[in-house]
Amino acid sequence: MAKIATSRVDKLLSSMGYGSRKEMARMGKAGGINLDGADLLDVTQRIAVSPDLPTRMQIDGEALDPVAGLVILLNKPLGMTCSHKEDGALVYDILPHRWRQRDPAISTIGRLDKQTSGLLLLTDDGDLLHRVISPKRHVKKTYRAKLARPMHGREADLFASGQLMLEGDDKPLTPAELQVLSDSEALLSVTEGRYHQVRRMFAAAGNHVEDLHRERLGGLSLPQDMAPGQWALLSAAEIASIFD
Repeated sequence: MAKIATSRVDKLLSSMGYGSRKEMARMGKAGGINLDGADLLDVTQRIAVSPDLPTRMQIDGEALDPVAGLVILLNKPLGMTCSHKEDGALVYDILPHRWRQRDPAISTIGRLDKQTSGLLLLTDDGDLLHRVISPKRHVKKTYRAKLARPMHGREADLFASGQLMLEGDDKPLTPAELQVLSDSEALLSVTEGRYHQVRRMFAAAGNHVEDLHRERLGGLSLPQDMAPGQWALLSAAEIASIFD
């Protein structure tokens, strides 16, 4: 059986973005930290950091955030950047402020450019992040593309050929799957994550992407009732479905 780690309460809560250790000490003395139904006044106390801790601890009357392995599904709106530092609206601005203070930091799993919307995952789990984006995993990403002009009918064969070379690249793309929805709308599934890949693929086919929206990542789909800017924490089963 794996040994459960322990941590001082003030150190744990500080690493989760709730505040400094001094702030946690003041919160504890004020009765703002509750464990197993009792106020936890001494934040220097060590506790077991078990998976069920969020069901046992409350901070100011609200359940504790997931301690580690936080995975967030966000319906990314247009106009927001997947960055910690760039100017303008950032995807992190949507999340609770304390999550921006977590250590390890929450990062996006891959990126969607400013003018691409849809399914975006964020996590503080570095191992999961690297598994999802690893080229060896071949995790499929599916985008809905609306095009400026009607397709000519040869795009599916071109994208599936494994021979398409994008300008500036030194090796061809791996085969990609195109599902035509209308003469100017399609679903494109790719297993790579090259810079502006979907837009560049259609440009190589003589077209221009006017609207791009990611709908799926592996076996995980963006819920149809999730509005732009809404987010949800993923369960273990939903995380596992990425690799289905």
